[in-house]
Amino acid sequence: MSALAERLGYSASTRALLITADQLGTSHAATEGVYSAVRSGIATGATVSIPGPWARHAAANYRGENTGVLLTLNAELETLRWGPITSSPSLFDGEGGFPRTLDDLWDHADLEEVRRECRAQVERAVLWGFRVTHLATMRGALQQRPEFFDVLLDLSCEYRLPLRLGGATTEAQTGFPFRGLAVEENILLPDQVVFARGLERDAFEELLSSLEPGVTELVLEPAIDSPELRAADPDWTARVSDLDLLVGDSGLLQAMDRNLIEAVSYREICALQRLG
Repeated sequence: MSALAERLGYSASTRALLITADQLGTSHAATEGVYSAVRSGIATGATVSIPGPWARHAAANYRGENTGVLLTLNAELETLRWGPITSSPSLFDGEGGFPRTLDDLWDHADLEEVRRECRAQVERAVLWGFRVTHLATMRGALQQRPEFFDVLLDLSCEYRLPLRLGGATTEAQTGFPFRGLAVEENILLPDQVVFARGLERDAFEELLSSLEPGVTELVLEPAIDSPELRAADPDWTARVSDLDLLVGDSGLLQAMDRNLIEAVSYREICALQRLG
């Protein structure tokens, strides 16, 4: 049963789908890919990484549109680096950017600096003209540790924004009830989140047919094929494949119709959140 589906005006048995194009601003290739997926493809929303080196360019071309803030505290790629937008010494690794691994982040980050940095990212997104619809966290950095999750939940309550959080299985694996804590604060969140980067067409259709009732978010990371992307990301083919899937495959909308899947967006969920 899905209370969120019902609040969106559907029955609890409806299979509703958010399709998110992730990581706007992290590279030129990703920025162009996300643009295409949302404007010409089947993505129903996007997220922006404000510390990303192409975030200002993204804002110049994307302001006024609905997007989530992908709160960013790590930079996993070896040659494409970014770092905090605040003066936060504990959030730098030895190479002058965010830590590449979550363990490094968790071991060294000062929580007050984390809080200040994340708030600054939200405020800058608003200042740059994004219509912020929700909060997410890159690679689950703020979801998997209770003390970091407190920062995420506080920001969600402060700005009255829904959260992208993993489903019940992820919650059980993490070992503390982050979903339950969010629900206690009346924060809205999808019932399931599936990270589907690099999924082949057949697997994507199989995923559609197997969706459970409720609101599911599929997260992909589309990017255009470019020398920049090939040089920076060893997994660049998956990113290009995501773009082809979201923009170039006209049959996926028909597949959604065949499976009686309703497309929804965080814009609608955010409106519910603001209504209380």
